[in-house]
Parts: sequence; C-alpha cells; structure tokens
Amino acid sequence: MSTSFRYPFTAIVGQDDLRLALLLNAVSPAVGGVLVRGEKGTAKSTAVRALAALLPAVRTVEGCRFSCDPAAPDPGCPDGPHPADGPGGERAARMVELPVGASEDRLVGALDIERALAEGVKAFEPGLLADAHRGILYVDEVNLLHDHLIDLLLDAAAMGASYVEREGVSVRHAARFLLVGTMNPEEGELRPQLLDRFGLTVEVAASREPGQRVEVVRRRLAFEDDPAAFAGRWAGEEAGLRERVAAARALLPQVRLGDGALRRVAAVCAAFEVDGMRGDLVMARTATALAAWAGRTEVAVEDVRQAALLALPHRRRRNPFDAPGLDEEKLDEVLRDAADDDPEDEPPTPPEGQAPQDPDGDDDGRGPDGGGGGQPDPGDGAGDGSGGLPPQRTEDSGAPAPEGAPEALTGAEPGDSGGGTPRPASAEQRAVAAGEPFRTKVLSVPGLGAGAAGRRSRARTEHGRTTGATRPEGALTKLHLTATVRAAAPHQRARGRSGRGLVVRRDDLRQATREGREGNLVLFVVDASGSMAARKRMGAVKGAVLSLLLDAYQRRDKVGLVTFRGREAEVALPPTSSVDAAAARLQALPTGGRTPLAAGLLKAHDVLRVERLRDATRRPLLVVVTDGRATGGPEPVALTARAARLHAAEATASVVVDCETGPVRLGLAGELARELRGTAVTLDELRAEALTGLVKDVTDHPRARRAA
Repeated sequence: MSTSFRYPFTAIVGQDDLRLALLLNAVSPAVGGVLVRGEKGTAKSTAVRALAALLPAVRTVEGCRFSCDPAAPDPGCPDGPHPADGPGGERAARMVELPVGASEDRLVGALDIERALAEGVKAFEPGLLADAHRGILYVDEVNLLHDHLIDLLLDAAAMGASYVEREGVSVRHAARFLLVGTMNPEEGELRPQLLDRFGLTVEVAASREPGQRVEVVRRRLAFEDDPAAFAGRWAGEEAGLRERVAAARALLPQVRLGDGALRRVAAVCAAFEVDGMRGDLVMARTATALAAWAGRTEVAVEDVRQAALLALPHRRRRNPFDAPGLDEEKLDEVLRDAADDDPEDEPPTPPEGQAPQDPDGDDDGRGPDGGGGGQPDPGDGAGDGSGGLPPQRTEDSGAPAPEGAPEALTGAEPGDSGGGTPRPASAEQRAVAAGEPFRTKVLSVPGLGAGAAGRRSRARTEHGRTTGATRPEGALTKLHLTATVRAAAPHQRARGRSGRGLVVRRDDLRQATREGREGNLVLFVVDASGSMAARKRMGAVKGAVLSLLLDAYQRRDKVGLVTFRGREAEVALPPTSSVDAAAARLQALPTGGRTPLAAGLLKAHDVLRVERLRDATRRPLLVVVTDGRATGGPEPVALTARAARLHAAEATASVVVDCETGPVRLGLAGELARELRGTAVTLDELRAEALTGLVKDVTDHPRARRAA
C-alpha cells in the first residue's frame, strides 16, 4: 500500500527554495518555521511530509504522553514529575497534521470540567500541540484556519509551551515543534501580524519547462506503481541527507555570527523598513543555519543574502494588496554599502589554491532561480553546491500577467456616455487606476447571526463576551460556572453532601453563550457603464470599492464582485476569501456602454441564492456602487425596481454607494436604496472621518429588526 511509504524528500523535482527552507528549520528549529505559498499541485504537502523521515529519532520518557526527554524532563509536565535519567525509549520524530476544521480543544487539549468540579482532579486530555512536541506540526491551508486557532498555534510555537485554562483550572506542558504552514493565496491571505510569526516564507510554482514536468510525472507514477521499490531506489540519497542534517545540527553551536555579518543583517532590515526586530532575529538565525548547512563555522555574505530572501519577503507587506517580494538589486546594493561602511570587515580568507571571491557574491553571472518565487538557487547559499539535494532546477515560470488585463481592452459594446449621446463600441475606455484607499465607516448587518468568526456583525460565537447560559447539547466546551453552581446548589442535601466540596452532576453543567463578531459575505455590484466613464469619477469609485475591500479583509469577510455594463451583468469574481483577487479584478475593470442596473441586481440575487445553499450561516451584505441610472433593456426603471424588491423580500442587508456628482443630482441612488429597504451613502459619507458615528447597520427594515 502506498500509505505505508512516504514519497522521498530527495526525489522531489525542483522546488529548491522550498527544500532548502525546510532543511534549515530541521537544522535549527529556532528559525521559526516555514510558510509555503503557492498554487495547488506543487508538492507543498509532499515535501513537508517527507521531511519527517530526515529528522533524528527522539528519546522519550516511558509512558509520558508529552514526549519528555529522559535526560532533561519537563519539570511542569502534567504526567510528571519524572526522575532524571529515568527509563526511556526511542521513536521516530512525528509529523502531526492540524485539520482546518479542528476545534480549540483538539489543538491545545481538553480539561474534564465535571471531574475538576466534583473531584478536584485535573483530568487533561492532550491535544495536537502535545503530539507535535519535538517533531513537526503541519497546517495545510493555514490561511483558512480561524484567527484564534492561529493565535494559539503561533503563541505556542513562540513560547515553546502550551497553556490551557478553563474556569480557573490551568495546565501547562512543553510544546516545541517545527511549524510548517502551506496556503494557496487565491483562497485568501493571512493577516500581516500572523505572517510575521512565521520565520521563513517561500513561493512555489509549477515548472513551465516540459522536461522537468515530464520528470515529475514519471517519478510520481513510479512511486504509485510500487512505493516500496521506489523508496528503495532513493534510500541512499535519503540516508546521506539525513546524515548531513545531523552533522549540521552538531556544527550549529560552533558557527560564529561576526559583527560584520550582524551589521549586514541590521542594515538590510532597516533598508527594507522591516517592522519590529523579529525579522533581524530570524535573519541572523537563518544565516547561522545556512553556514552550518554548508559545513562552515563563519557566517558569510552570501548566507546573509540568502537569509534575507527567505526571511523578509512576507515582512515587506504594507497592506493586504501588496505582493510579497524583495528587490534583489536593492538587496545587493545594501550589502555592498554595509561592507563599505565597515572598514574592519574583510572577506574571509579563501582555501589554499582557490581564488578570492567577490564579497558581494554576484560575480558569477548567474541569475536567480525562478522555481522558488524569484529567489536564488539554494546551492549558492550552501557554499559547496547542492550537497545532498537533487540537481534538478525549477525553471522560471515568469511573472504572471495581471488578472483581467487582456479583457480590459476588448469586448467593446455600443453604449451611452451618461448624457444620452450614443458612443461607438471603439470608444470604450481603458481601465482607470483606483484612487487612494481610505478608512471607511463600519457597515454591519443588523440582528444577531451565527456565522464564522470575524469582525463585522454581531453574532453568537465561541469567543466573546458571555451573555447567558444554556444546557449543553453535546460536549461541554465553555463552562458557565455561576449558572452551574446555581443549578447544583438546591440538590446538595439530597445528594448527601458531607464535606466542603460541591456535589455536581452532569445535568447541572451549563454552557456559556457568548456574543462576538462574525464575518459576512460582502457582494459588490459595481456599475461600469458609460455613465461612470469619466476618468476622475471612476477612479474615485474604484478607490471607494478598494477601501471597502480592505475593510472586508480586516474583518475576515468573504467577498464577491458583480459588474454590469453594455447589455448584461457578469460575475467578475465568485464569492471567495481572496480579497487580493477581487482587488485585481477591480483594477482591470473597463467602463462603457449602457447601464443594465436590473441585470446587475438579478445576477447578484442568483449569486446570493447559491451561497445561501452553500453556507446558510454566513449572512450577506449587498453593496451596490452606482449613480442609480438604469438605461439598459426594455422598461429599465420598472425592471430595476422589481429586481430590488426581490432582495428586500429576502431581508438582504443592502447599502447603495451613490456615485452621482455635480451641482445637479437626480437622487436615483436614494430611490434604489428605498426599493432595497437599505441605506444610501455618498462617496464622501463613506469615509469614517466624515461621520461622528462609525458603526451603522446598513438597513433598518422591519423584518431585520424582528430577526434581531
């Protein structure tokens, strides 16, 4: 069975930066883990699972559920105390996977509150953090995890311990592991604060070179055909790489990070305006691990350069729409300037019979390896070639073209310019750049929801302020202590209470109900017709929508984009967690043609109908960006009113962003908002600083009030 064998690490074709980043964490777990970003089907999960076989075996105390080291047991271990140098066994390093749908108790462990109250016993069931101690914790699709789980995960990784507290009962245990997360950016981004907690990041993409793709398929088919034979063919390379990891680990304490290298680290982080000091620390640890991996005891300039390419790209993002990356020309310039500013810093003496190297490390004329997102060949940082890595290289896949760019200049349709004068199809305007984004006022859905955790609308959630108590329907997760005591108190004499302890039965337990915030589905319906075609006006409109997208990103919403112009409406972006994708589609949006407003509203109604079937708990927020004019199709005004009433009948929370400008205004957007039973705001009113009240429900219609 193929499940008995893992695909060998050394058999992976290309993806040099990915393999190097994983190996550096195997050498020095203090580097802080790896975040692997890339498209699906690029061996992200395969590489992570294969890494576990390269880690050294772990000695553990017999019977300890928390994998304590017999030579240095954790004094606070819940299964302890353990005697020093007590009996122990040896096992392979674990690779523990955290599912996207895991609960908090599954991650950190669970306390039996009933036994704690009735018997005074700390009955603790270890979670995945305990299982991963001294091994690998792998989180596939880490960007889809709830924020509070990511916070718990990263806190444990940073502190090397996990703390579980439930109603005054506390348990602590060691949790040191190599953290690896993978994600597809198309499905949504991580917040910058969470990105910063990963030590290294790499971008992966499939090779565009046919020969390399052929080799990938050939090896994979061979593995699936006979996993045992395939693993046997690579056993020698695996053993060699395992020995090299062990040797680098042993050499690591002897590696010297000189003042010159440390100044380069600081200069690079300062030049790239890296926030905080975590980037400096991670760069220093990564450069040290690179030197150990190369078999050297001194950190070289190229180690610092490679460390910057792995540790800084994800720390350069200033807003959610910035793509991670690092300007390599600027990096080389900063390293040269740092060397010039340090008169005592001299290049290391080359081995006998070898010519001195250029201290800048860029005299060999080789460009960066495109297989890892534009970062250099990991062999350059190793000092002695690939040294155990397969010699394949991932070919440069090239920079992807902006989404929607070709469509921005095609598909012209006859339309009108907003003043009733027809314009030919060839007069369609190109996409206009968005204006500067701004902080928007908070638009929230009225009532109390029960959707996924977020930051927009009120909802019943697992985290938040306690608002009441109820009988638990399943396993108790959040105890309401006061309500539990009140339920048990009247029965103490009948239960034969004789001591100081409270006699608690399962029927007495009460679950705390909590209120927090949820994320919503924000569906944008954007008018791209000729009436919006003035460049300054459309730039302001795009800037407003971009601002709302930024707000949706921060509030953990899903977003979708419907546009209408000419004769029809289209779904430019189906509902997704990737706000970046919505921003890219918006930037490439052209204008021109008539205004089929009714078609846009009907298309939005279809999208919301499907989404309600997929996720009934995520409440929608409809944002219509238009001046309210309807000119497309027969009886456009009447049809628009009927389409709006469809949304109103389903109590869809709606807001109309009125884009009408000029001294004479028709107020058509306000009429549309009334048909939707929503709210109309102008572009100026959308700015948070324009209002004294920042939070406003987007509709007051009676059905929504009754639901609350």
